[in-house]
Amino acid sequence: MKPPTNPLSEQLRLLRKQANLSGAEAARRAGLSPAKISRVETGTFMPTPQQVDKLCRVYKAPDEVRRQLVELIEDLREATYSARVTLQRGGWQMQQRIGRIEAVSTLLRSFSPDTVIGLVQSEPYIRAILSGFLTGDDLESTVQARLDRQAVLDSSREFRLIMTEGTLRWNVGGAGVMAGQLARLTTLLHRDNVRLGVIPWTTETGMPGAHAFHLYDSRAAIVGTINATAIMTDSRDVAEYVSWFERLEATASFGDQAAAVIERIAADYRSLT
Repeated sequence: MKPPTNPLSEQLRLLRKQANLSGAEAARRAGLSPAKISRVETGTFMPTPQQVDKLCRVYKAPDEVRRQLVELIEDLREATYSARVTLQRGGWQMQQRIGRIEAVSTLLRSFSPDTVIGLVQSEPYIRAILSGFLTGDDLESTVQARLDRQAVLDSSREFRLIMTEGTLRWNVGGAGVMAGQLARLTTLLHRDNVRLGVIPWTTETGMPGAHAFHLYDSRAAIVGTINATAIMTDSRDVAEYVSWFERLEATASFGDQAAAVIERIAADYRSLT
């Protein structure tokens, strides 16, 4: 059997081993096929919350562990959420849900052609982005939830983040806000677990543009549009986004080259203040 590809798969495999059950016996007790148990444990099949609950009970997992794994799989279930409904219910809830997915992922990859990626946004930038949609307590809760997500950057997880030069030149909140945002990006260039790339406008890509998307290991992709957010877990969909990310990453500038692009843009913003 291939090694697990994500923490959920790894945890379920560990629980089965601790219960001293073979894959075949676990499948029999849970009412699943041995092949499905194997696919769950290698991350090529996304089980339902009911299947995770059943497996945890078969493995006699502690109640808290079972609840956490069921909550995780509910966060990862494939669905599309209306932006209007999400904001009406409180944008902070979606931020917290994404944060839980990030917390159990080991490799996070993001591409954005128009907005600075949420995990690296400064607080003034976040407020400028959200203040057109939220006010009062909803605004404060959502800003804080997005900032709370950024704690994951201080972990051992790997981050590969790609943005276009156009993203950084899209003036959100004014020149001062953007200059501060670019300063934050510059500090992140020196982190060992963050690979931050910029695609300069002068780079010939040989491919059409793409919308923003985010990958969590190789098991989920989140895509946001103006009016909806989609969470996809079908392995074929995720693989297609992985392929797109690799092509985009190949065109990006990193390290000193990325720093030079960011500084050039920052100088333009400073000239406006």
